[in-house]
Amino acid sequence: MDQQKELRKTLAEESIISRNLYLICFFVTLTTMTMTIVEFFSRGQFFPVQMNIFYLGVLLIYSLHKEVIRWVGHKKIEHQGEYFVYAWVILTTILYIINFVSKGYYSTFAKGGLSTDLRDTAILTLEVLAVFIFTRCLKIITKKVDLK
Repeated sequence: MDQQKELRKTLAEESIISRNLYLICFFVTLTTMTMTIVEFFSRGQFFPVQMNIFYLGVLLIYSLHKEVIRWVGHKKIEHQGEYFVYAWVILTTILYIINFVSKGYYSTFAKGGLSTDLRDTAILTLEVLAVFIFTRCLKIITKKVDLK
């Protein structure tokens, strides 16, 4: 019986940590998106974002921690992390549309030369989507193991 109490206590603590990790991830997502938008519309007037690896690391840590909590049996896991994926897909699509309507205006730097901002944003979006799909696959696998 003490083990059950201890597990519930640990899960309660980990749920708080998960919530804090979500808030950190939310802040880093918002910061990265804002910097990406500024970089895109400035056409090279700002230094490139260069937060992609840090951002993906934070996102991966948050996602994996949430999945581990789910594995040990805490069923009340919120799906707020999905909003990061939706936000990146929507943002990237909008930036592509703006670039298309502007006839490629944002594909070049103000001082000349081709910009990779849109491509870099698309790659980051696909990486965020990959983290999401990876954690969804983990969820499916754990549910399959639970059925056995």
